[in-house]
Amino acid sequence: MTHRIALLVFDGVTLLDVSGPLEVLHQAGRLGHPYTCALVSPRGGDVTTSSGPVLAGTTAAADAGPVDTLVVAGADHLADQGPQEELLAAADALAAQTARVASVCSGAFVLAALGLLDDRRATTHWRHARTLARRHPRVHVEPDALHIHDGRYITSAGISAGIDLMLALVEHDHGPDTARDIARELVVFMQRPGGQSQFSTALATPPARSDLLRTLTASVLADPTADHSLPAMAASAAVSTRHLTRLFQTDLHTTPARWVERVRLDRAQQLLLDGHSITSAAHHSGLGSDETLRRVFARHLGITPTEYRKRFTTTHDQAPLS
Repeated sequence: MTHRIALLVFDGVTLLDVSGPLEVLHQAGRLGHPYTCALVSPRGGDVTTSSGPVLAGTTAAADAGPVDTLVVAGADHLADQGPQEELLAAADALAAQTARVASVCSGAFVLAALGLLDDRRATTHWRHARTLARRHPRVHVEPDALHIHDGRYITSAGISAGIDLMLALVEHDHGPDTARDIARELVVFMQRPGGQSQFSTALATPPARSDLLRTLTASVLADPTADHSLPAMAASAAVSTRHLTRLFQTDLHTTPARWVERVRLDRAQQLLLDGHSITSAAHHSGLGSDETLRRVFARHLGITPTEYRKRFTTTHDQAPLS
């Protein structure tokens, strides 16, 4: 039986929140697992996306008919201004009849405003996570996840994470082989399960204000395997260890050692995904030994390197979607 999916859209919607999931579903159909997809909006008709292109001929929510899965797309104004009553009413009516309800990016603000995420874990775009948590304190917001499944509700992080979310739904419906084939066809990583950080230490770190620290952090990122002990970095920068520590605390809000460790962890994660052994990943990331690698993974990720690599053969953890 064909699975029926409604993507709830509206004026100002982020185009990739819609096109990314739709392409995953299109590829599933090409592989013999068809989905019936409908673009649904509160009133029906044409919907203008935030980037300009128009989604023509959407179906009014009242005329959508039976739906198995509802996916609420996102837009910046959902976080900035909150969802309009018309959109909330459409989402509420559709969610009441579906077995599975999902959101992409700031679409989580719609589900949260309806109370559907109360006392549940959820995520959204990292830029809006603090606003979601403040506006809806009963929602357990986890800003550092790509997608989270809690009961029949699935929320995903920003924009391109809608592809990850839809791959996870396809895997739940049709198995990991189908999801892997789609990921290969789309030239994306299937191996971005919920729980993986939305961004790396290098991207998450704000630019250092001082030229000295910008030069020093760039050298660490360029070669994490070099000697980046506090004395070595201080000598390289021609400052005292105390002054360097103070610069890290002021500019980056962490210690030199902790920052270097996170950079090396990022590199080790990527090496494992690239097929390196645990020993090789430890050596080429600068963490040194297998034991150090295991300790760092346990401290920051709560899993072993072996478990981490196994998780990256699937899109989700062991918790069921339904």
